[in-house]
Amino acid sequence: MEKHDDDMPKDKIQQAKRWRLILGQYADDALGQATFNADDLKIERTLDFLYRREYQRRGLRQERGRHGSLDASQLTAVNWLNQARKLFPNSTFERMQSQAIERYQISSFLKDPNTLKAMEPTKALAKTLLSLRGRMSEETRDAVKTIIHKVVEDILRQIRNNFRQSLTGRRNRFRRSLVPNSRNFDWRATIAANLKHYDTQNRRLVIETPYFNSRMQQHFPWDVILCVDQSASMSSSIMYAAVCASILASLPAVNVSLIVFDTQVVDLSHLADDPVEVLMTVQLGGGTDIASAMQYCESLVNNPKRTVISLISDFEEGGSLTRLLDCTQRLNSQQVKLLGLAALDDEAQPVYDSTIAQKLADRGMQVAALTPEHFAQWLAEVMQ
Repeated sequence: MEKHDDDMPKDKIQQAKRWRLILGQYADDALGQATFNADDLKIERTLDFLYRREYQRRGLRQERGRHGSLDASQLTAVNWLNQARKLFPNSTFERMQSQAIERYQISSFLKDPNTLKAMEPTKALAKTLLSLRGRMSEETRDAVKTIIHKVVEDILRQIRNNFRQSLTGRRNRFRRSLVPNSRNFDWRATIAANLKHYDTQNRRLVIETPYFNSRMQQHFPWDVILCVDQSASMSSSIMYAAVCASILASLPAVNVSLIVFDTQVVDLSHLADDPVEVLMTVQLGGGTDIASAMQYCESLVNNPKRTVISLISDFEEGGSLTRLLDCTQRLNSQQVKLLGLAALDDEAQPVYDSTIAQKLADRGMQVAALTPEHFAQWLAEVMQ
């Protein structure tokens, strides 16, 4: 039996509206033609921009919406982006933006520089654009590069200081630092200096002046080789790897090599200090031949005891597992430091082949799933 707004309590009407917006126009009859006001219609129109493409994918009949002349087909990509940004929370908007490109592959998003300029530069968008870069016109390259640059700068702001500090030396207990950092907190000196502020009534120590140790500058005569899997599942990891390579390249006495691979091996060492160009160069997708990449890294080793090879991968080998394991064992026997950094997904959860990872560990590779900051600490410990 069909229900109308007049027969429904107010809270039920609101609930029906929400479900109608979620489910799209085909839920009209089931939800009693919930009446939309002007704001509701704006939200529906914005969602319908994506819904209609889903209907097309499924071969469903396209019906005229309730917008009259404001039909979703008349929305340009730029207008849709601007409207969606105003109407939805930021996390929802970012998801809609990625869906529009990745799921529905709306051509105007990939061909129009103005549309790209209107987009919110997020890591999710950057990954999507990188994966679809081969379908873009030459005119959009600069716009894509601008988005990648903004995302890279955001990542650098988040990790640069901690990453550099982890690598530039151990704590120096004889020298104070003006930079507060929990890892450098000197609790002994802090307690000793603040005992005079002990609150006898409340029986607690009041810290007026915390003390932090500085870091001893170290000069590493080390060669660091980052060997990065560029298969489709590695988009998050390769962004962070490019940023980490640029930070390492800025450190004195650290020689950085940056190798990316799928079934082919590409040496991007000359771009290691420019993460944007690295990301604009990589070709996400294809198979995986880790063995060939590791053998190429082996050819770069000049001073085994002062060399770190960090393999950043999901360890899903598509090439010869025997060659990979033999190469790993040879490098370990030469006392090359071998680190296996497992891929992380968008929720920072490890995604990798644990069986192959264990076989690499059995042959001398240390394997872990770490954030970039923890990777820096791990690298620093290895290079002591």
